[in-house]
Amino acid sequence: MSKFLIGTYKFLTLVYFTTVNDIRKSDGNALRGLFREVMQTMILLGVFYLMINVLGLRGAAVRGNFVLFLMSGIFLFMTHIKAISKIGGSGGPSNPMLKHAPVSTLLLIISAALSSLYIQMLSMCVLLLIAHVLIEPIVFYNFKGFMLCFFVAWASGAAIGLLFLALTPFLPTTMGIISTIYQRANMIFSGKMFLASTLPGYLLPMFTWNPLFHSIDQARGYTFINYNAHVTNLTYPVVLGLTILLIGMMIEHWARKYVSESWARRQ
Repeated sequence: MSKFLIGTYKFLTLVYFTTVNDIRKSDGNALRGLFREVMQTMILLGVFYLMINVLGLRGAAVRGNFVLFLMSGIFLFMTHIKAISKIGGSGGPSNPMLKHAPVSTLLLIISAALSSLYIQMLSMCVLLLIAHVLIEPIVFYNFKGFMLCFFVAWASGAAIGLLFLALTPFLPTTMGIISTIYQRANMIFSGKMFLASTLPGYLLPMFTWNPLFHSIDQARGYTFINYNAHVTNLTYPVVLGLTILLIGMMIEHWARKYVSESWARRQ
């Protein structure tokens, strides 16, 4: 039992230091890195705010805080997309970091997922504070439910990113294209600009395949007291995320055993 606890402690210590390293390697200055993430979200928020007002789509938003309506979609969108890009780019079985004895593929994947979650949660807190102080008070109908949807969006993005990572050694160019297409498609099919309940029935199948679409709509159901998210559910993204996670882990485990140095040169 003591060996198990010691091993667990050592692994968690490695996860901590690897996560810190993953956060800092994108930008040596922590405040500058956070500022960049906050600015990316603020720019996206500003673009969609102008777009919805110019196109006259504000009536499609739920009655309540319009800024919170936009934030509830953009926060989950950014978390999902950043998790995919972080884990998809964390390096597969041919990563040079794996030549160091304590480092493993699982360690790199976990640290990439946690660093993405940390940065997005921090930027979300900063933006909510700014909006609460400078624009109008931010009030969630059920904040715990919203955070549950936030974590589901992050976890499903992490699972999809793992699948892309596992398949990259076999199809490096193709998987890069597929990952880019998926992330760009979510600009529309995530449903962050409108309510799922306002979509006509014949359009719903174009969106319901997307786990992020369900997460965002359910998050708005928890955010606003007068919105009932009845056309989506959280079961679908959870089950789909677990299935993709299992498939991704199986492929990654097989690739780790048979990968060669020549695969690294192809990427």
